[in-house]
Amino acid sequence: MIPILYHDLNPLDYAIWSILEAQVNAEAHNSAESLKQAITEAFENLDQGMINRASDDWPRRLDAVIASNGGHFE
Repeated sequence: MIPILYHDLNPLDYAIWSILEAQVNAEAHNSAESLKQAITEAFENLDQGMINRASDDWPRRLDAVIASNGGHFE
């Protein structure tokens, strides 16, 4: 069985979460409501082109995981 590093294949993990995290954590939050609002705003402001590029890159990443027998690649 080939051990697959799933985070290498999920567009949310390799492209989007880090952007959302940086935007949400750009300022401190003193309440859950403030944090929820920041997450909502960051998500709504994601660039559709960036999302499309991350999704379009998925087949190349899948090929890289297969070529590395499920190991690390980049």
